[in-house]
Amino acid sequence: MGSQRANINISGDCTIYDNVTIGVGSIIEGPCILGKPPRGRGDGELPLRIGENAVIRPFTTIYAGTVIGDRFQTGQGVSIREDNVIGDGVSVGTNAALEFGNRIGNNVRIHTGCFLEMVTIEDDVFVGPRVVFTDDLHPMNCPKYKECAGGAKVRTLARIGANATILPGVTLGRNCLVGAGSVVTRNVPDDAVVAGNPARVINDVHDLECILGCFERPYAWAPYEMPGFQEGGQPP
Repeated sequence: MGSQRANINISGDCTIYDNVTIGVGSIIEGPCILGKPPRGRGDGELPLRIGENAVIRPFTTIYAGTVIGDRFQTGQGVSIREDNVIGDGVSVGTNAALEFGNRIGNNVRIHTGCFLEMVTIEDDVFVGPRVVFTDDLHPMNCPKYKECAGGAKVRTLARIGANATILPGVTLGRNCLVGAGSVVTRNVPDDAVVAGNPARVINDVHDLECILGCFERPYAWAPYEMPGFQEGGQPP
């Protein structure tokens, strides 16, 4: 097998290929497949690195050629292809699919049934259930596919509601909010609330109201609002 297994709890039927490193304190629940070679690659030719204290739930497949930070969690049936770089404290929900080329920051929540390819997501981003990121303007088999618009860029603290569709090359601004079911066809400004098909600016995050009156306004809590807030969602 060739994998690091000291101080790791592995249960069930797990296939772990060569050149797989799993951090201490991790829980791997089978059946699952870790380090599967991408097409055209041999067993162990590319590494898979998973950090400490991960929880990998059943029916997850993670390909070789991916690097994942500490405290990573999956739901059941997650698929993560090669060439993904994933930060610390990331959660990927049940039946989500991360195709190749994603760059995901720290403390990102990707909910059930999402699809991502060639997407860049910064820290502290929330992606609701069944959000789809598209990355191909002219499917299928465009010879310039990888050099074209590519996937979306999602900046720090953005929130994306359930069933939204994000078109290729779009940038979602810092601290923005995308309404459920929206189709985002153009860049979203920082702090903007957008909704609809196509999505349009309908409000500013700072002008939202808490319908229960529990807070002065929504998102008046960490990591969104902190004294001395610094870029990246971390306290000074």
